[in-house]
Amino acid sequence: MPSSPDPALDETAAPAKAARPNGPLVLLAALVTVVLWASAFIGIRGAGPHYDPGALALLRMAVGTLALGVIALRRGIRVPARRQLPLVVVWGVGWFCVYNLALNAAERTLDAGTAAMVVNLAPLMVVVFSGLFLREGFPTPLIIGAPLAFLGVVLIGMTSHTDAGLDVTGLLLALLAAVMYAGCTLLQKHLLSAGADSTTLTFFGAAAGTIALLPWTWGVIQAVQTAPLDATLWVVYLGIFPTAVAFTTWAYVLQRSTAGQTSATTYVVPAIAILLSWLILGEVPTPLMLLGGALCLLGVLVTRMRWRRRVRE
Repeated sequence: MPSSPDPALDETAAPAKAARPNGPLVLLAALVTVVLWASAFIGIRGAGPHYDPGALALLRMAVGTLALGVIALRRGIRVPARRQLPLVVVWGVGWFCVYNLALNAAERTLDAGTAAMVVNLAPLMVVVFSGLFLREGFPTPLIIGAPLAFLGVVLIGMTSHTDAGLDVTGLLLALLAAVMYAGCTLLQKHLLSAGADSTTLTFFGAAAGTIALLPWTWGVIQAVQTAPLDATLWVVYLGIFPTAVAFTTWAYVLQRSTAGQTSATTYVVPAIAILLSWLILGEVPTPLMLLGGALCLLGVLVTRMRWRRRVRE
C-alpha cells in the first residue's frame, strides 16, 4: 500500500503514532470541529425559518458532499473493502440523513435548551457503549468529566426552557437524534479501526446521506426561489464548514483517539455556541448560562487528563 505524502495524516501509520491523541494536529482538528459545529447553531437559526427540515438537510448535504468530494480527490480516494460498504451506507444514512432530519424537526417544536439537553445525551451513550462494545474501558477522568460537562448543558438548557409545555413529538425526535449521534459515532469508530480511510469514508457516507434525502428535492427548489439570499448563503456555509470541514477533522480525531474521549470533547460546543451568539447575534448570556458553559469546559478538560499522563509516560 502506498504511503501517505504526509506522515502526520497517514491512516496506516504504526499504532504507536495513532495512540498519541494529544498531538498538536489532533488538538487543532478537535478545536476546528467544535468551533464549526458550534457555529452551525447560528447557521440553522438563520436558514431555518425559510427552509423546512428536509430541504435544509438536503441542500446542506448536497453542498457538503460536493466539498467533501474535492477534499477526497485531493487526498486520494481509497474505496473501502466490499464487506464494509453496507456499513458505510448505513452509517452515512444514519448520520447525514436521519440525524439531520430529526434534529431540524425537533428544533421546530422544542426550545433550543431542551433540544440541546436531549441530544447531548449522545456523548454519555458513546462513553458507556464504547467501553462495553469497543473495549475502550471506563477511564476515571472520562467517567467524571463527561457527566460534569453534561451538567453544564443542563444548566444552559434550564436558562432557555420555555413554559409553553413540552412537545412529546419534538422530544422523541431529539432523542432519535441523540441515538443516531451515538450509534453512528460507534459505527464510524469501528469502520476506522477496521482500516477505512477517514476522508473517503466521510465522502461516501455523505453521498449516501444525500441520496437518501433526495425526496425533498422539490422542497429545495421552492425554498431557493422564495428564501432571502442570506438564508441560502447560511445553508451553503453549513454545507462547506460545519459539514465538509468539521466532519473531516472529526474523523481525523476519532481515528486517533477513543470514541468516548472524542465524543466527550463535543461538550465544548454549547459553551462556544454561547460565545458566538453573544458576539454575532448580540444575545447576552445569563449568569446561569455562563456557569453552564464553564462546567462544559471543565468537564472536557477532565476527560483529557488521562491523555496527558500518556504523553508523560
